[in-house]
Amino acid sequence: MISIRRSGAMAAIVTATAGLLAVSSIGATAASADDTYLGGLTHNNPVAPTVPGNGDVNPYGVAVVPRSTGNLVQGNVLVSNFNNLATTANPTGQQGLGTTIVQVSPGGVATQFAAITAPVAGCPGGGVGFTTALVVLRSGWVIVGSLPTTDGTASTLGKAGCLIVLDSGGNVREAFSGDGINGPWDMTALDLGGIAELFVTNVLNGIVPPPAGSTTNSTANEGTVLRILIKIPHVGLPQRLNTTTIGSGFAETTDPAALIIGPTGVGLGRDGTLYVADTVNSRIASIPDAVFRLSDDGTGQTVTKKKNLMGPLGLAIAPNGDILTVNSGNGDIVETTPAGKQVADETIDLSTPGGAGGDLFGLAVSLDGNAVYYVNDGNNMLYSLS
Repeated sequence: MISIRRSGAMAAIVTATAGLLAVSSIGATAASADDTYLGGLTHNNPVAPTVPGNGDVNPYGVAVVPRSTGNLVQGNVLVSNFNNLATTANPTGQQGLGTTIVQVSPGGVATQFAAITAPVAGCPGGGVGFTTALVVLRSGWVIVGSLPTTDGTASTLGKAGCLIVLDSGGNVREAFSGDGINGPWDMTALDLGGIAELFVTNVLNGIVPPPAGSTTNSTANEGTVLRILIKIPHVGLPQRLNTTTIGSGFAETTDPAALIIGPTGVGLGRDGTLYVADTVNSRIASIPDAVFRLSDDGTGQTVTKKKNLMGPLGLAIAPNGDILTVNSGNGDIVETTPAGKQVADETIDLSTPGGAGGDLFGLAVSLDGNAVYYVNDGNNMLYSLS
């Protein structure tokens, strides 16, 4: 175990910020005449279906590949699937049983990057159900959250899950579990090459699985945000160094349609502030000094709440520093300034009339900042807003 020391913090912040700029293109000029990022994105088009050969559906996580290595191609998009094969008995598949990640080129060529066909050692629950928690590091390591069920219902929740580490060929190499990891739901990363910080939301703390067939939901205010420091050696596997709870008390609830609802998307701002989609409360929260803080900031400070936000899920930071969120309740993407002003709103869910289909999950900005990628689980497609 190591600790993050305050001495030399200013130099470290400069390094961290430089790494963040390199990975996420934050700091680029806004692409719109009216000074909103979304104002410059006028084309909303499907890129490719996200269903791999085994039939997995319900695309959740979205991450852009920062550097070509192994089977990963720079600028391509990885998408994780949460549900297994759709059948007559389960026309949308079973939640918490998706085991595949697909890689999609900007031109629309989709290939299977990874498929897990056996239990992962060190991952509680034995099974696999890929969540929205998905990052790709410059070193080629892919880290994805797993929150498994047995039959796709909330009654079989309760298995903490884990973070599964894949190499650039899509092979499982190890798993991070325990020490606060409990239903990893979404994730972002600060990638500094030799080290990285993972910011992970968790949605199972305090949740008691409801009885099979029950219409009563289990609720708790115990959702957390973890910062996990990992070392990336030149040779060998990534090593988990320490874990700090930097956020807690977020609302969580089981739901027949969505399995579980809790804190979802996370994005790291240019000043080290972490923004969190507080989904249940239709709110964006901020946790300042997330890169170095040693204390729990609870549910953070409210940046903005409701208005155009209706069940925000995926979250990303725009090139102009604004906060982008996609919403389950209205099918919209919303742009919010760090000061809390909702400056742009656009319905992008093309699969459901009116957009309110609960279809939008993962969200990521392209490497050049000229497009936003998002998934729609209503029609199992990756889209580009450019």
